[in-house]
Amino acid sequence: MNQSKAPILVVDDDPDMLRLLSLRLGAAGHAVTAVASAEDALTRLEVVRPQLVLSDVRLPGMDGLALFDAIQARHPGLPVILLTAHGSIPDAVDATLRGVFSYLTKPFDGKALLAAVEKALALSAAARPVPGSANEAWREDIVSRSAVMDEVLSEARLVAPSDASVLIRGESGSGKELLAQAIHRASPRAHGPFVAVNCSAIPEALLESELFGHVKGAFTGAVAHHRGLFQSADGGSLFLDEIGDMPPALQVKLLRVLQERQVRPVGAQQAIAVDVRILSATHRDLEAALAQGDFREDLYYRLNVVTLTLPPLAERREDIALLAQHFLQRLAAKYHKPLKGFAPDALGLLSTAAWPGNVRQLHNVVEQVCALATTPLVPLALVQRALRVPTMEVLGFTEARNRFERNYLVGLLKLTDGQVADAARLAERNRTEFYRLLQKHGLTPGLFRAESPDGDAPEPPVAS
Repeated sequence: MNQSKAPILVVDDDPDMLRLLSLRLGAAGHAVTAVASAEDALTRLEVVRPQLVLSDVRLPGMDGLALFDAIQARHPGLPVILLTAHGSIPDAVDATLRGVFSYLTKPFDGKALLAAVEKALALSAAARPVPGSANEAWREDIVSRSAVMDEVLSEARLVAPSDASVLIRGESGSGKELLAQAIHRASPRAHGPFVAVNCSAIPEALLESELFGHVKGAFTGAVAHHRGLFQSADGGSLFLDEIGDMPPALQVKLLRVLQERQVRPVGAQQAIAVDVRILSATHRDLEAALAQGDFREDLYYRLNVVTLTLPPLAERREDIALLAQHFLQRLAAKYHKPLKGFAPDALGLLSTAAWPGNVRQLHNVVEQVCALATTPLVPLALVQRALRVPTMEVLGFTEARNRFERNYLVGLLKLTDGQVADAARLAERNRTEFYRLLQKHGLTPGLFRAESPDGDAPEPPVAS
């Protein structure tokens, strides 16, 4: 299986070896990025994720084995092939046992190199379909070009064909349900139903009936049989959002359903078999809930077979402009407005905002500016308003100084009831100089002076 144009990261401190590897892999149709150190390799991985890393074991500073450990910690689905001299074969064998895809000894045969590369790419490509291909339809609702999201999606694609339960972690608004839908679409259950329920949004008294169903007469108000969400999701996937908020009594019943693959509707005598894959999500710290006794340990391990963690939007800032434009195009059609995009300074503010509400907050902000926009380009002021960012008027130095002077003089005149002598003394200026300042700014002291009890007229205005 030839994975043409596959991006490969090659790491070797020997310039001749680096050139040789680049030529051989390039001739085989691969896109090669070559670096001379493990540190440079890790920097590259922060920007773009290749489908394979090919590294020498002996490197200055961090060696190839340490690089492999770092890659495993950050990108566990990324295959690594190590190149090793004869003396370091035992280390390479040990690394293979720890998860290195394979190793080649120097000098290596060109055909053996390409064969190992193709095998590794075949594994990696299962999680990384060719951009723009029909195989990408499973993740079409997730707009991203960031390396960190690419890693999450690669892991999601790898786990999708199995029936393993997946626990999706992430902050509120980070897109957990979208990822669950993507996993469902990439699975053999794609033609079955995808059913989602928010465990924190349904009162405890109704949640059991919603999940497992009830029979007629099971309780007051049960005037007909009701199929629960487990039955509705039969043959497909059930997404339990905010699973960390599920009441303890229902945790026990959910565990029984997962163990027995059967549900018993409320009031029923017989259990009903169900074939459902469980996808769940939470923004809570379930480990802390376990320690406090708020979440069952046995249920935790049933749900947490595979964990995927979505990054907050602030950690994937390269996606903000992409997402904003994507939302704007969709919402412009909804509001029937000929919007083309964001003004550069507006886009700059979007890209640097804090986004505590993540992608959901970004969508809401874009919808607000779309509803209020009257020009083809969304201006900065609308984005500031939607984000509730105080507007800051940027003045030239002379204008800012003049504005400060005038406000200062007005404050003194108010404080002294328009008495120029008192105001000049507070300003530490003589009366002549103070009058010149008042004249410069067109201020009339008499306007700030209350009329005296004996009827004295206010001081005549200062000529402007």
